[in-house]
Amino acid sequence: MSKDKIENVVIIGSGPAGWTAAIYAARAQLDPLVFEGAPSREMIPGGQLMFTTEVENYPGFAEGVDGQTLMMTMRSQAERFDTRIVTEDIVEVDASQRPFRLRSSEGKEVRARTVIVATGARANWLGLENEERLAQTGGGVSACAVCDGALPAFREQVLAVVGGGDSAMEEATYLTKFAREVVIIHRRDAFRASPIMAQRALDDPKIRVEWNTEVTEVLGDDFVTGVRLRDTQTGAERELEVGGLFLAIGHTPNTGFLQGVVELDETGYVLTPTPWRTATSVKGIFAAGDVMDSYYRQAVTAAGTGCMAALEAERYLAHGTEADRGVEVPAEPVATSGNR
Repeated sequence: MSKDKIENVVIIGSGPAGWTAAIYAARAQLDPLVFEGAPSREMIPGGQLMFTTEVENYPGFAEGVDGQTLMMTMRSQAERFDTRIVTEDIVEVDASQRPFRLRSSEGKEVRARTVIVATGARANWLGLENEERLAQTGGGVSACAVCDGALPAFREQVLAVVGGGDSAMEEATYLTKFAREVVIIHRRDAFRASPIMAQRALDDPKIRVEWNTEVTEVLGDDFVTGVRLRDTQTGAERELEVGGLFLAIGHTPNTGFLQGVVELDETGYVLTPTPWRTATSVKGIFAAGDVMDSYYRQAVTAAGTGCMAALEAERYLAHGTEADRGVEVPAEPVATSGNR
């Protein structure tokens, strides 16, 4: 990475979307530069799969694969094609001129003709100490029922789902395929979910609801054994034995550094004006993975959009104007419609 060099493509993020984009860009001889992120309390290079012990729904692994192994394999594949990697965050993107100017958490400045944002989204947690520890060690605490619910450890167990929105209803309903019983823990006396989703959960004989209740402690050493509950009206506390805990209280996209740069929706996800494309509201900036996908949030769909973003960046560079090749001119925003 040279101070005077103008990068063809800078990829921000190192989950399935980021590494897939890097593999495609490198094989297209675009010499990609990846900022994989710096380790923090909330995120580490490799994304959320680094906290997942067993991945059984990623194609190509008949016996499943450890999440960390999967991400390190993707990283190695990108390196095989000479992808350059910097273990820092990007904290600022200046899209007011071409080439784009990016600044890293360590003060590095990079100029780029195209940028692929693949910073993902982080699950919202309750903020309890043992919750975080068990989530990171594969101890039965998860923020994705579709990812983890079918694992043998959760079969025929009593599983708890925290939340009251549509996501919580979907998670609980999905878990009934494997659990002996699913307990929805909700701190209010009514769900926020849409009526049809709420009724579907309430009508399921394997689901029951703990109303006006919140989790104050997650119990268990190597694996979750239960939760301590508090009644939000009376303050009374009690314990509930469970064999798994699933958090369904939302996700927060990692887009703080993009405020005012590209168009975001009301919850912070990157908007892509043209459906089934990864181009953002600024020409030359593309988005892939969970940072632009609040619906699927799966490793395989993230990888797919990483491929799409790299292909779009390659075609943009091949057919762009002089500005796209690094001539210093004001950036031209794309008209947006609000569609994703």
